[in-house]
Amino acid sequence: MTELSNELILDTLKTVIDPESGKDIVSLGLVSGIVIKGANVGFALDIGSGDPKAKEPLRQAAEDAVKAIKGVMSASVLLTAEREAGSQQPEGGHAEHSHEGHSHAPQSAPNQSPGGRQAPPPPPKIELPTVKAIIAVASGKGGVGKSTVAVNLALALKKLGKSVGLLDADIYGPSQPRMLGAGGQRPQADDERINPVEAYGIKSMSMGYLIEEDAPMIWRGPMVAGALSQLFSDVNWGDLDILVVDMPPGTGDAQLTLAQRVPVAGAVIVSTPQDIALIDARKGIEMFKKVEIPILGIVENMSVFHCPKCGESTHIFGAGGAKATAKKLNTEFLGEIPLHLSIRETSDAGKPIVATDPDSVEAKAFIDIAEKVIAGLKS
Repeated sequence: MTELSNELILDTLKTVIDPESGKDIVSLGLVSGIVIKGANVGFALDIGSGDPKAKEPLRQAAEDAVKAIKGVMSASVLLTAEREAGSQQPEGGHAEHSHEGHSHAPQSAPNQSPGGRQAPPPPPKIELPTVKAIIAVASGKGGVGKSTVAVNLALALKKLGKSVGLLDADIYGPSQPRMLGAGGQRPQADDERINPVEAYGIKSMSMGYLIEEDAPMIWRGPMVAGALSQLFSDVNWGDLDILVVDMPPGTGDAQLTLAQRVPVAGAVIVSTPQDIALIDARKGIEMFKKVEIPILGIVENMSVFHCPKCGESTHIFGAGGAKATAKKLNTEFLGEIPLHLSIRETSDAGKPIVATDPDSVEAKAFIDIAEKVIAGLKS
């Protein structure tokens, strides 16, 4: 079997010619972010300020060229606008590590760029007609157990009779494949769309299925937006009652892409009781409100520790902070998740507690929250 490598992919892509310039896409510096996972290949095709629809044949040609390589089972090509118009990357086009995804420029007037030029229209909405509701699980900062809440919430919704999908939108640190015990699986392409990986009765998709677990993702901000958009639109989600989106922490490019392009029914905010986490949670709530995404409520994770030996309860990170914040912001308080070793162990082992121990106190806490989320979607 041919050994897949970046060099082989680039050599193959040198046969793909951009009709506008008459040059190959590698020498033009359009190829970046190559990832190889088993027999699956993914990379970005940077179109600068070009029209994505006009560049679709070029994207398809690049994808077909890689698919034709012996040993390749699937190829995924993302169109991005990573470069300024007229600029080029060095041959090979590997993405650099950069913080340029976050803009610190002064805000311009509506529909204008910072230089006073007419700003481009907002990107078109992604239509998911077979998905009834999309909810975002988010946090203002990392380390609050958001992904653990997201996977167990998705499984709790499934337990309550809903057909559920789980999209891992944390491009830089995807964790859902491990949490679902599906890290070794590879999504397969079908009719030019990717079939999600199924685990515990829910459909899931993550960049973690397409790259090696310890491979660093060093894509720039616009590339992240392109990848996230295609995780929605290029995946065969099928008929779903609810698609749960595990958002990356913070209020950056992924959140903006979600707000601009995806019809989100509501957001669930995860925080711990401590003041510093709640400050960031409030920022997350305000961000979603500004982009007109309803807040379904706040979940207080790691709320209390019940000692398994002595039976005493200790509020290690404080008590009632999220509930008080929800009241102050006139937002629903969805419930408390205790700090318990079993939640951490089952998550790390790929056996989420709602799926493997549904009658436990910890699992029931997630199910109670899922019931409130369903009620919030109906209201």
